[in-house]
Amino acid sequence: MPEKNIIRSPFFYVGDKYKLMPQLKQLMPDDIDNYIEPFVGGGSSFLNSKGNRYILNDIDKYVIKLHKELAKYVGKREILLKKIYKIIDEYGLSCSYRDIVVSDELKKQYPKTYYAKYNKAGYESLRRDFNKTKRNILKLYVLLIYGFNHMIRFNASGEFNLPVGNVDFNKNVYNALCNYLAFIEKNEIVFYNYDYQKFLNQLSFTKNSYVFLDPPYLISMSEYNKLWNEKKEKELCDFLDKLNEKGVRFGITNLITHKGKTNSTFSEWAKKYYIYDIDSNYISFNDNTIKEGTKEVFVTNYGKRKK
Repeated sequence: MPEKNIIRSPFFYVGDKYKLMPQLKQLMPDDIDNYIEPFVGGGSSFLNSKGNRYILNDIDKYVIKLHKELAKYVGKREILLKKIYKIIDEYGLSCSYRDIVVSDELKKQYPKTYYAKYNKAGYESLRRDFNKTKRNILKLYVLLIYGFNHMIRFNASGEFNLPVGNVDFNKNVYNALCNYLAFIEKNEIVFYNYDYQKFLNQLSFTKNSYVFLDPPYLISMSEYNKLWNEKKEKELCDFLDKLNEKGVRFGITNLITHKGKTNSTFSEWAKKYYIYDIDSNYISFNDNTIKEGTKEVFVTNYGKRKK
Protein backbone atom coordinates (compact mmCIF):
# COMPACT_ATOMS: atom_id res chain seq x y z
CA MET A 1 0.00 0.00 0.00
CA PRO A 2 1.20 3.54 -0.70
CA GLU A 3 2.65 5.61 2.13
CA LYS A 4 0.25 7.93 3.88
CA ASN A 5 2.14 10.98 2.62
CA ILE A 6 1.80 10.01 -1.03
CA ILE A 7 -0.44 12.46 -2.89
CA ARG A 8 -2.97 10.97 -5.27
CA SER A 9 -3.97 12.69 -8.49
CA PRO A 10 -7.58 13.91 -8.48
CA PHE A 11 -8.04 12.19 -11.86
CA PHE A 12 -7.63 8.65 -10.44
CA TYR A 13 -7.27 6.91 -13.76
CA VAL A 14 -5.83 3.48 -14.38
CA GLY A 15 -2.14 3.63 -15.30
CA ASP A 16 -1.05 6.47 -13.06
CA LYS A 17 1.91 5.88 -10.77
CA TYR A 18 0.25 6.56 -7.41
CA LYS A 19 0.87 3.10 -5.96
CA LEU A 20 4.42 2.97 -7.29
CA MET A 21 5.54 6.37 -5.99
CA PRO A 22 6.95 5.09 -2.67
CA GLN A 23 9.42 3.08 -4.77
CA LEU A 24 10.04 5.65 -7.51
CA LYS A 25 10.63 8.53 -5.08
CA GLN A 26 13.62 6.65 -3.67
CA LEU A 27 15.15 6.43 -7.12
CA MET A 28 14.77 10.09 -8.10
CA PRO A 29 17.67 12.55 -7.67
CA ASP A 30 17.78 14.61 -4.49
CA ASP A 31 18.82 17.84 -6.22
CA ILE A 32 16.15 18.56 -8.84
CA ASP A 33 15.98 22.11 -10.18
CA ASN A 34 13.58 21.80 -13.12
CA TYR A 35 11.38 18.71 -12.86
CA ILE A 36 10.28 17.94 -16.42
CA GLU A 37 7.59 15.46 -17.39
CA PRO A 38 6.68 14.91 -21.08
CA PHE A 39 3.84 12.41 -20.43
CA VAL A 40 2.27 13.95 -17.34
CA GLY A 41 -1.12 12.20 -17.44
CA GLY A 42 -2.98 12.55 -14.16
CA GLY A 43 0.09 13.88 -12.38
CA SER A 44 0.71 11.49 -9.48
CA SER A 45 4.41 11.50 -10.39
CA PHE A 46 5.03 15.24 -10.22
CA LEU A 47 2.79 15.56 -7.16
CA ASN A 48 5.21 13.28 -5.31
CA SER A 49 8.52 14.73 -6.47
CA LYS A 50 10.69 17.55 -5.17
CA GLY A 51 11.71 20.17 -7.70
CA ASN A 52 12.22 23.91 -7.67
CA ARG A 53 10.08 24.27 -10.80
CA TYR A 54 7.74 21.91 -12.66
CA ILE A 55 7.52 21.86 -16.45
CA LEU A 56 4.75 19.47 -17.47
CA ASN A 57 3.39 18.28 -20.79
CA ASP A 58 0.91 15.88 -22.36
CA ILE A 59 -0.13 15.37 -25.97
CA ASP A 60 -3.77 14.90 -24.89
CA LYS A 61 -5.34 18.36 -24.95
CA TYR A 62 -8.07 17.35 -22.51
CA VAL A 63 -5.52 16.17 -19.93
CA ILE A 64 -3.90 19.60 -20.00
CA LYS A 65 -7.25 21.40 -20.03
CA LEU A 66 -8.24 19.49 -16.90
CA HIS A 67 -5.02 20.38 -15.09
CA LYS A 68 -5.33 24.04 -16.06
CA GLU A 69 -9.01 24.14 -15.08
CA LEU A 70 -8.39 22.81 -11.58
CA ALA A 71 -5.30 24.99 -11.18
CA LYS A 72 -7.46 28.10 -11.73
CA TYR A 73 -8.99 27.47 -8.31
CA VAL A 74 -5.81 27.74 -6.27
CA GLY A 75 -6.81 29.67 -3.18
CA LYS A 76 -10.47 29.21 -4.17
CA ARG A 77 -11.08 25.64 -3.08
CA GLU A 78 -14.56 26.25 -1.73
CA ILE A 79 -15.63 27.93 -4.97
CA LEU A 80 -14.41 24.90 -6.94
CA LEU A 81 -16.21 22.47 -4.65
CA LYS A 82 -19.40 24.51 -4.83
CA LYS A 83 -19.32 24.38 -8.64
CA ILE A 84 -18.67 20.64 -8.66
CA TYR A 85 -21.47 19.98 -6.16
CA LYS A 86 -23.81 22.09 -8.30
CA ILE A 87 -23.13 19.84 -11.30
CA ILE A 88 -23.56 16.71 -9.18
CA ASP A 89 -26.89 17.95 -7.83
CA GLU A 90 -28.13 19.18 -11.21
CA TYR A 91 -27.77 15.68 -12.67
CA GLY A 92 -28.96 13.80 -9.60
CA LEU A 93 -25.71 11.95 -8.94
CA SER A 94 -24.80 10.35 -5.64
CA CYS A 95 -22.22 12.07 -3.45
CA SER A 96 -21.25 9.91 -0.51
CA TYR A 97 -18.91 12.61 0.80
CA ARG A 98 -22.00 14.76 1.46
CA ASP A 99 -24.15 11.79 2.53
CA ILE A 100 -26.15 11.71 -0.71
CA VAL A 101 -26.13 7.95 -0.82
CA VAL A 102 -27.73 4.98 -2.50
CA SER A 103 -30.64 3.31 -0.72
CA ASP A 104 -30.11 0.07 1.17
CA GLU A 105 -32.65 -1.56 -1.13
CA LEU A 106 -30.61 -0.73 -4.22
CA LYS A 107 -27.43 -1.94 -2.51
CA LYS A 108 -29.06 -5.28 -1.78
CA GLN A 109 -30.40 -5.57 -5.32
CA TYR A 110 -27.09 -4.64 -6.96
CA PRO A 111 -24.39 -5.35 -4.33
CA LYS A 112 -21.45 -4.79 -6.71
CA THR A 113 -22.83 -2.14 -9.06
CA TYR A 114 -25.25 -0.03 -7.04
CA TYR A 115 -23.48 3.29 -7.73
CA ALA A 116 -23.52 2.57 -11.47
CA LYS A 117 -27.23 1.72 -11.37
CA TYR A 118 -28.05 4.83 -9.34
CA ASN A 119 -25.96 7.26 -11.41
CA LYS A 120 -26.41 5.85 -14.92
CA ALA A 121 -29.23 8.11 -16.13
CA GLY A 122 -27.78 11.30 -14.65
CA TYR A 123 -24.30 10.46 -15.87
CA GLU A 124 -25.49 9.88 -19.44
CA SER A 125 -27.42 13.14 -19.37
CA LEU A 126 -24.29 14.97 -18.16
CA ARG A 127 -22.25 13.27 -20.89
CA ARG A 128 -24.72 14.37 -23.59
CA ASP A 129 -24.64 17.95 -22.34
CA PHE A 130 -20.84 18.05 -22.20
CA ASN A 131 -20.57 16.70 -25.74
CA LYS A 132 -22.74 19.50 -27.13
CA THR A 133 -19.86 21.98 -26.90
CA LYS A 134 -17.03 20.18 -25.03
CA ARG A 135 -16.17 23.51 -23.44
CA ASN A 136 -17.25 22.97 -19.84
CA ILE A 137 -14.14 21.27 -18.47
CA LEU A 138 -15.57 21.01 -14.96
CA LYS A 139 -18.35 18.88 -16.41
CA LEU A 140 -15.68 16.70 -17.97
CA TYR A 141 -13.98 16.43 -14.59
CA VAL A 142 -17.23 15.26 -12.97
CA LEU A 143 -17.62 12.72 -15.78
CA LEU A 144 -14.16 11.37 -14.90
CA ILE A 145 -15.09 11.07 -11.23
CA TYR A 146 -18.14 8.96 -12.06
CA GLY A 147 -16.85 7.24 -15.21
CA PHE A 148 -15.63 3.67 -15.59
CA ASN A 149 -11.99 3.49 -14.41
CA HIS A 150 -11.87 7.32 -14.56
CA MET A 151 -10.64 7.24 -18.17
CA ILE A 152 -10.43 10.14 -20.62
CA ARG A 153 -11.90 8.48 -23.70
CA PHE A 154 -13.27 10.04 -26.87
CA ASN A 155 -14.62 8.18 -29.91
CA ALA A 156 -13.73 8.73 -33.58
CA SER A 157 -16.38 11.45 -33.79
CA GLY A 158 -14.68 13.35 -30.98
CA GLU A 159 -17.36 12.64 -28.37
CA PHE A 160 -16.59 11.60 -24.82
CA ASN A 161 -17.98 8.06 -24.65
CA LEU A 162 -16.89 6.52 -21.35
CA PRO A 163 -19.68 4.56 -19.60
CA VAL A 164 -20.67 5.14 -15.99
CA GLY A 165 -18.61 3.43 -13.30
CA ASN A 166 -19.42 2.05 -9.88
CA VAL A 167 -17.94 5.12 -8.16
CA ASP A 168 -18.93 8.54 -6.86
CA PHE A 169 -17.63 11.69 -5.19
CA ASN A 170 -16.28 10.33 -1.93
CA LYS A 171 -13.74 11.28 0.72
CA ASN A 172 -10.85 10.11 -1.47
CA VAL A 173 -11.91 12.49 -4.27
CA TYR A 174 -12.26 15.37 -1.82
CA ASN A 175 -8.83 14.75 -0.28
CA ALA A 176 -7.18 14.37 -3.68
CA LEU A 177 -8.62 17.68 -4.87
CA CYS A 178 -7.51 19.50 -1.72
CA ASN A 179 -3.99 18.03 -1.86
CA TYR A 180 -3.68 18.85 -5.56
CA LEU A 181 -4.65 22.49 -5.06
CA ALA A 182 -2.28 22.79 -2.08
CA PHE A 183 0.62 21.44 -4.16
CA ILE A 184 -0.13 23.72 -7.12
CA GLU A 185 -0.30 26.71 -4.78
CA LYS A 186 3.11 25.99 -3.24
CA ASN A 187 5.02 25.36 -6.45
CA GLU A 188 5.91 27.03 -9.74
CA ILE A 189 4.21 24.97 -12.44
CA VAL A 190 3.70 25.40 -16.18
CA PHE A 191 1.71 23.10 -18.49
CA TYR A 192 2.27 22.41 -22.20
CA ASN A 193 0.28 20.50 -24.84
CA TYR A 194 2.83 19.19 -27.35
CA ASP A 195 4.24 15.97 -28.73
CA TYR A 196 6.96 14.92 -26.27
CA GLN A 197 9.82 15.57 -28.72
CA LYS A 198 8.62 19.07 -29.59
CA PHE A 199 8.14 19.75 -25.88
CA LEU A 200 11.63 18.61 -24.88
CA ASN A 201 13.38 20.16 -27.88
CA GLN A 202 12.16 23.65 -26.99
CA LEU A 203 13.46 23.49 -23.41
CA SER A 204 16.75 24.81 -22.05
CA PHE A 205 18.07 22.34 -19.50
CA THR A 206 19.73 23.57 -16.33
CA LYS A 207 22.52 21.63 -14.62
CA ASN A 208 20.10 19.91 -12.23
CA SER A 209 17.20 19.37 -14.61
CA TYR A 210 15.50 16.01 -14.37
CA VAL A 211 13.21 14.36 -16.93
CA PHE A 212 10.73 11.79 -15.62
CA LEU A 213 8.99 9.72 -18.29
CA ASP A 214 5.96 7.47 -17.99
CA PRO A 215 5.26 6.86 -21.69
CA PRO A 216 2.63 4.61 -23.25
CA TYR A 217 3.57 0.97 -22.72
CA LEU A 218 4.23 -0.83 -26.00
CA ILE A 219 3.10 -4.29 -24.86
CA SER A 220 0.04 -3.17 -22.92
CA MET A 221 -3.49 -2.99 -24.27
CA SER A 222 -4.41 -0.04 -22.08
CA GLU A 223 -6.61 2.61 -23.70
CA TYR A 224 -3.83 5.21 -23.55
CA ASN A 225 -1.35 3.01 -25.40
CA LYS A 226 -3.29 2.21 -28.57
CA LEU A 227 -1.53 4.85 -30.67
CA TRP A 228 1.95 3.75 -29.57
CA ASN A 229 3.94 1.34 -31.74
CA GLU A 230 7.37 -0.21 -32.25
CA LYS A 231 8.56 2.75 -34.33
CA LYS A 232 7.60 5.25 -31.62
CA GLU A 233 9.26 3.07 -28.97
CA LYS A 234 12.54 3.08 -30.94
CA GLU A 235 12.28 6.84 -31.49
CA LEU A 236 11.84 7.39 -27.75
CA CYS A 237 14.89 5.26 -26.91
CA ASP A 238 16.99 7.13 -29.48
CA PHE A 239 15.75 10.46 -28.13
CA LEU A 240 16.76 9.51 -24.59
CA ASP A 241 20.23 8.58 -25.83
CA LYS A 242 20.53 12.14 -27.17
CA LEU A 243 19.43 13.55 -23.81
CA ASN A 244 22.04 11.40 -22.13
CA GLU A 245 24.73 12.75 -24.49
CA LYS A 246 23.74 16.26 -23.39
CA GLY A 247 24.18 15.27 -19.75
CA VAL A 248 20.47 15.52 -18.92
CA ARG A 249 19.35 13.12 -16.21
CA PHE A 250 16.27 11.02 -16.87
CA GLY A 251 14.23 8.20 -15.40
CA ILE A 252 11.70 6.16 -17.37
CA THR A 253 9.16 3.49 -16.42
CA ASN A 254 8.17 0.69 -18.77
CA LEU A 255 7.00 -2.90 -19.02
CA ILE A 256 9.61 -5.47 -20.04
CA THR A 257 7.26 -8.48 -20.03
CA HIS A 258 3.48 -8.66 -19.80
CA LYS A 259 0.91 -11.38 -20.59
CA GLY A 260 3.41 -13.46 -22.53
CA LYS A 261 4.82 -10.50 -24.50
CA THR A 262 8.31 -9.05 -24.28
CA ASN A 263 9.37 -5.51 -25.13
CA SER A 264 12.68 -6.45 -26.75
CA THR A 265 13.35 -2.95 -28.08
CA PHE A 266 13.25 -1.33 -24.66
CA SER A 267 14.86 -4.29 -22.89
CA GLU A 268 17.93 -4.20 -25.14
CA TRP A 269 18.18 -0.41 -25.05
CA ALA A 270 17.99 -0.31 -21.24
CA LYS A 271 21.09 -2.49 -20.77
CA LYS A 272 23.37 0.53 -21.26
CA TYR A 273 21.76 2.29 -18.25
CA TYR A 274 20.74 1.54 -14.64
CA ILE A 275 17.76 -0.82 -14.41
CA TYR A 276 15.66 -1.07 -11.24
CA ASP A 277 12.93 -3.67 -10.88
CA ILE A 278 9.64 -2.23 -9.68
CA ASP A 279 7.25 -4.19 -7.48
CA SER A 280 4.50 -3.68 -10.01
CA ASN A 281 0.73 -3.81 -9.68
CA TYR A 282 0.18 -3.17 -13.38
CA ILE A 283 -3.44 -3.36 -14.56
CA SER A 284 -5.14 -2.08 -17.69
CA PHE A 285 -8.40 -0.48 -18.73
CA ASN A 286 -9.81 -3.75 -20.05
CA ASP A 287 -8.54 -6.05 -17.31
CA ASN A 288 -8.27 -5.00 -13.67
CA THR A 289 -6.52 -8.17 -12.52
CA ILE A 290 -2.82 -8.11 -11.72
CA LYS A 291 -1.01 -10.55 -13.98
CA GLU A 292 1.82 -12.90 -13.06
CA GLY A 293 4.77 -12.66 -15.40
CA THR A 294 4.55 -8.86 -15.57
CA LYS A 295 7.88 -7.12 -15.11
CA GLU A 296 7.87 -3.36 -14.75
CA VAL A 297 11.14 -1.44 -14.49
CA PHE A 298 12.51 2.03 -13.87
CA VAL A 299 15.56 2.88 -16.00
CA THR A 300 17.85 5.84 -15.26
CA ASN A 301 21.08 7.27 -16.65
CA TYR A 302 22.33 7.99 -13.13
CA GLY A 303 23.03 5.61 -10.26
CA LYS A 304 21.03 5.80 -7.07
CA ARG A 305 20.80 3.19 -4.35
CA LYS A 306 17.43 2.23 -2.92
CA LYS A 307 17.06 3.50 0.63
